[in-house]
Amino acid sequence: MKKLDWTRGELAEGLRCYRAAEFFAAHEHWEAVWLKMPEPEKTFLQGLIQVAAAFHHLQRGNQKGTVSLLQAALRRLDPRSPSFAGILVSPLCQEIREWLRALDAGDALSQRRFPQIQLDR
Repeated sequence: MKKLDWTRGELAEGLRCYRAAEFFAAHEHWEAVWLKMPEPEKTFLQGLIQVAAAFHHLQRGNQKGTVSLLQAALRRLDPRSPSFAGILVSPLCQEIREWLRALDAGDALSQRRFPQIQLDR
């Protein structure tokens, strides 16, 4: 497993877009890298892409799509170590689980911060 470079190129641009809540753009940048990525990084990056796609669906009012994609992302991200490919995975998975609980409970989502992707420095 190699540490991915999140400071430049498509990975960095995708991360910038994700943090700016430009989820569709983040998904597009990461997908360009994902297509050429070897395993196990490929599956991990697919999980991050699914998180971005989930919140794109939420922005468009598709809560069912959001839940489905977050569940799929969790299946890809959760088995990883607490840190993988330069990303802190444990806090991200915890925030995804909190979002799934909130969506299931019908909680107000407008004040909820979307899951943060933190670099493992």
